[in-house]
Amino acid sequence: MAERASRITSLDALRGVGILGILPVHIQSFSMVVAARLHPTVGGDLDGANGWIWLATAVLADGKFLAIFAMLFGAGLLLLASGREGLGDVERLHRRRMALLGGIGLLHAYLLWYGDMLVTFALCGALVFGLHGLPARRLLGGGALALLAVSVIAAAVGFSMPSWPEDLRAGFRAVWAPSPEMVAREIAAYRGGWLGQMAYRAPEAFQIETSQLVLRGLWQTSGLMLIGMGLFKLGVLTAARSSRFYAVMTALGFGVGLPLAWAGVARSRAHGFDLDDFMRVGTQLSYAGDLALGTGFVGLVMLLCRLGWRARAVAAVGRTALSNYLLQSVICTTIFYGHGLGLFGAVDRVGQALIVLAVWTVQLAWSAWWTRHFPAGPLEWAWRTAARGAAGVPASRAPAER
Repeated sequence: MAERASRITSLDALRGVGILGILPVHIQSFSMVVAARLHPTVGGDLDGANGWIWLATAVLADGKFLAIFAMLFGAGLLLLASGREGLGDVERLHRRRMALLGGIGLLHAYLLWYGDMLVTFALCGALVFGLHGLPARRLLGGGALALLAVSVIAAAVGFSMPSWPEDLRAGFRAVWAPSPEMVAREIAAYRGGWLGQMAYRAPEAFQIETSQLVLRGLWQTSGLMLIGMGLFKLGVLTAARSSRFYAVMTALGFGVGLPLAWAGVARSRAHGFDLDDFMRVGTQLSYAGDLALGTGFVGLVMLLCRLGWRARAVAAVGRTALSNYLLQSVICTTIFYGHGLGLFGAVDRVGQALIVLAVWTVQLAWSAWWTRHFPAGPLEWAWRTAARGAAGVPASRAPAER
């Protein structure tokens, strides 16, 4: 029992790191126009502290903590599957959970913030769950192939772009590097009322859940989930391996990932954030760097857990991950959108970093207080209770899912 509690604590700590780590990336989309995420000069200059904050976020955070979170989601699928005995129809329970999670994601995307990742996670989780019985090596191999598909698709798009009709190319470039007039209209919309924001939020959410899902999200997220399942079976995500193992994992992850991530960012900047070059080369470097650095962070957190880091506050964030993920959206849209303070497009990257620190402080304090009084976050409890009830599973017999 103590061993299982230790395993869950390490997963919670890693999940907490993932939730906190995605905010420096997501705050760019909360506070600036869509194009500023990948074409950062659209969101303001990169001089001085603003440039250093952008660089640190791009190299160390963008894509890395999302990779961690997706791998942990895959591990969570195995935790559910391991409760098969005495749970009845686990597959039906899982389908219900994914359907409910997808519904929460749709509400999140269309009513609050277009950048939702729950819909993609729900779809991919439903797809890969049936593979949980495969050996670890096959799960890792399947995940690697899925991630390779992402790079192949991106490269194919990039190399084919010169042959596209000019009007199609112009449309893509207008989205990638919008005119000052387009930027001003988007800023005005998000500084306006909630209904007025829908003209921008709904189309962007729809694109993420359709074309981006087919070209990238489905392959990338499913691949990372499979890798997470494989790593969980090998004991990597539960601090079950030796400290030496995690030290080597950390060194390799950062040793390989940092140069790749740096090269991708440096190349994009050297080429003026050119769309064609980004699709052909920049994405390849970024995707490889994301996976390598993500595994490096996993190794680091597991090593710290092995060395006695109790990580209570961070683990509390991990135990309430769904609630905290949506709380970030509630807080940040209230700060930046017109139905709140209306600061959209008015806060530079230094200001964004300060807001990230403030939100982290709130989340760490709230999560620590909540988990002292309740076993799960409010949304976690509602989601799992609804899924168990619909699947006919008594809550008292449900596994310790995360």
